Amino acid sequence: MTSDPKPWRGVMVATALPFRDDLSIDYDAYAAHCAWLVGNGCDGVVPNGSLGEYQVLTPEERARVVETAVTAIGGERVMPGVSAYGSAEARRWAEHARDAGCASVMLLPPNAYRGDERSVRSHFADVAKEGLPVVAYNNPHDTRIDLTPELLAALHADGHIQAVKEFSGDVRRAYRIAELAPGLDLLAGADDVLLELAVAGAKGWIAGSPNALPADCVALYRAAVAGDLNRAVPLYRRLHPLLRWDSHTAFVQAIKLSMDVVGRHGGPCRPPREPLLPDQQETVRAATAEATAPITP
Repeated sequence: MTSDPKPWRGVMVATALPFRDDLSIDYDAYAAHCAWLVGNGCDGVVPNGSLGEYQVLTPEERARVVETAVTAIGGERVMPGVSAYGSAEARRWAEHARDAGCASVMLLPPNAYRGDERSVRSHFADVAKEGLPVVAYNNPHDTRIDLTPELLAALHADGHIQAVKEFSGDVRRAYRIAELAPGLDLLAGADDVLLELAVAGAKGWIAGSPNALPADCVALYRAAVAGDLNRAVPLYRRLHPLLRWDSHTAFVQAIKLSMDVVGRHGGPCRPPREPLLPDQQETVRAATAEATAPITP
């Protein structure tokens, strides 16, 4: 676990949320899961992201998820997703995170409106008023708003973001972001480009795959950022069939199934997410088995 004073650095796990068979939340299981992740070397958790299915939670559930994580591992290690349709709601979630004791928050652009630069900057400015450091989340595939390096540099110059979870998949952006906003922390946002972004200078990894394989993912991250490619590359090759599911439409179902395979509770998803198709299940199970198989000399 890192002792870096910037709480968004290191391996921050975008946590899956355990549902019972009746699709109610098992908060005790979630608390245990957060503690297990930190116990296996992860630096913190990111509740209420896409992997946590925040879009299908009630406001009461969403608040309790954050409070459960804080109680389990301490607020310094909890960076909730506060994304919402508009800045007023997102700001309320940032206020809740602050009052719950969290040290930072993660924020998408407005996710129901394809805003221009002016509206995006206003959105981040409003949420930043709650006083917690904001990590921008660039996911142009889902939001249809691209936080380009130029726009990220403007948001950073405005003082409204401190880091970015970069999920575009374009690793070339890492170098442009560093040129335009050298003080802005780059965080790997897609598991299947972790090594490339680590080599490019990423300061952290907001990751899905550690939900099932925390120790191996932490080892990969530590080796990658240390430049120990002799250790990182073989690990990356072994894990990559699983890591690439993080960029798949069915990533929540895949990561939860991988958790089930290794003996953790992944469980079902709430609608509209449907279970994986049989061939997808077979692929995930095989990749998980390969990733967890003993390494032969």
